[in-house]
Amino acid sequence: MRTGIRLACDVGKARIGIARSDPMGVLAVPLDAIPAGENAALRVRDIALEYDVIEIIVGMPISMSGELGPAAEFTNSWIRELMSITDIPVRTHDERLTTVQAQRGLHEAGRTTKSSRSVIDSASAVVLLQTCLDSERSSGNPMGTEVRREV
Repeated sequence: MRTGIRLACDVGKARIGIARSDPMGVLAVPLDAIPAGENAALRVRDIALEYDVIEIIVGMPISMSGELGPAAEFTNSWIRELMSITDIPVRTHDERLTTVQAQRGLHEAGRTTKSSRSVIDSASAVVLLQTCLDSERSSGNPMGTEVRREV
């Protein structure tokens, strides 16, 4: 099991939810949701540098049929932008149902859909990251797909 802080991003067209792990890679915690837009990749890079992360995990929006659609194209474009400004390794992982799981958890904690709107993106990033951390801890292998740098 690798140690070091990981960052997870749930990329959307309006906001990017961000979560980080503890240094031992055991627990994911929410950080923030930042506005999506032209400075979002810079803000994520700065957050990653602040926490000295060893990798960034980005949720890949794959449809229930397994197809990559417009949301995945948008996410891939955002990943390319992020990778152009940082050398931190990036992995993608299927984010299907992370928002549903996050919403369920918030609902069980007593939050309505309306009251959880401001935190759902970072909660989704927590679900994504915790899934990856748990899988790596049990298998010994990083979960998801490493994004290769274009040469």
